[in-house]
Amino acid sequence: MKIIHPLRGVAAAVAVVALAGALGGCASSADSEVTTLDFFQFKGEALEDFDEIIAEFEAENPDIRVVQNQVADSETLIRTLLVKDRTPDVITLNGNGNFGDLAEAGVFYDFSEEPVLDTINPGVQEILAQLGNADGEVNSLGYVNNANGIIYNRAIFEEQGLEVPETWDELIALCDTLVERGITPFSTSLAENWTAMPSWNGIGAYYSQDGFFDEMRSEGDSVGPDSPVSFESDFPEAMERQAQLFQYSQDGYRGASYDDSTSLFAQGGAAMMLQGIWALSPVKAVNPDIDAAIFPYPVPEDPADRMLVSGVDVAVTMARDTPHREEALRFIEFLFQPEIIERFAASQTMVPSVVDAELSDDPALQSIAPYFDDGQITGFIDHQVPAAIPLVGVVQQFLYDEDADAALRALDNEWRKVAARTITPEED
Repeated sequence: MKIIHPLRGVAAAVAVVALAGALGGCASSADSEVTTLDFFQFKGEALEDFDEIIAEFEAENPDIRVVQNQVADSETLIRTLLVKDRTPDVITLNGNGNFGDLAEAGVFYDFSEEPVLDTINPGVQEILAQLGNADGEVNSLGYVNNANGIIYNRAIFEEQGLEVPETWDELIALCDTLVERGITPFSTSLAENWTAMPSWNGIGAYYSQDGFFDEMRSEGDSVGPDSPVSFESDFPEAMERQAQLFQYSQDGYRGASYDDSTSLFAQGGAAMMLQGIWALSPVKAVNPDIDAAIFPYPVPEDPADRMLVSGVDVAVTMARDTPHREEALRFIEFLFQPEIIERFAASQTMVPSVVDAELSDDPALQSIAPYFDDGQITGFIDHQVPAAIPLVGVVQQFLYDEDADAALRALDNEWRKVAARTITPEED
């Protein structure tokens, strides 16, 4: 049995059909010698960066005009465009489970034979492959990556003579030392349910290696405590360890907001945060001079087995059947030039995917560079969980009541429900 991933949200997409008509498709300009490319771009904070890149590209390629369309609710709109057969020429989307569903549907170009693919970190491409591709194809290119780990205040560590922990026992000993010295180990929050997920992803990644989710999909509606794999059988220790870390949080963390937690950490009120690199932007908005870095969750007994959980923050692809394939590929190849991607990644505080591209000198980025260089990265496991499963709410509730058995039973039960609705008929 196999869980299939149909295109979701088509009905919701109807609400933006009018906008789709304005954005979809591409055509030659009035000057028949200039080709216009529709560049669908999901990331609002990257609008100006892409404007600059487009201006440079057009200066070097006067026969191509690139129109950037940056819109809210990009996942709904891209489905509308696909349903209307008006797929943009070049597309950026967040590399998540929804993106994987689209790739599996075969609507994007196959980059398998394109030279640009050879310039990208294979570990990054593996993260995208785990999300989904059409059979035998490579339907997207990782552009920049984020990092999910434990953010720490290097100044506090240096003042206290503390070392970055390399094992779980060392991490817990570090937390106990901080408490003894009157320092809060972690600034956390649970007012917004998503803030429970970075640590769940960071710890749980170690318990879902070796094809865990492939086996879960194969088990389908048979998943449970007695099946070969399940949340109930494979994740108890992961949940226990996540709860253990939250016990070292500041007072009142359950009612604290994300802004509360980033502000507390920025002001030196805690030594660490259970967050990802994206949290550094609000932290630095409060304290631009903070010296922060990141280390991966030290779950395995052997420090050499540590992995950095990373997501493809921006994935690049193009329409499978664009009439302007050569021009679209030319623009994509320009995007992946080392000097272009380096500047974009530095502006966005991200890690460029191109092997020869250099990181900015930001301490946080430099601290995670070795894991990318050595291929010790793995994807966000929540991207492997069907969207119909209320994963985020279940994990948040667990961190309130610490009832791991109930949480894991709920996840397996929800998995069975989704599987029962989405079993491939011929495999039933």
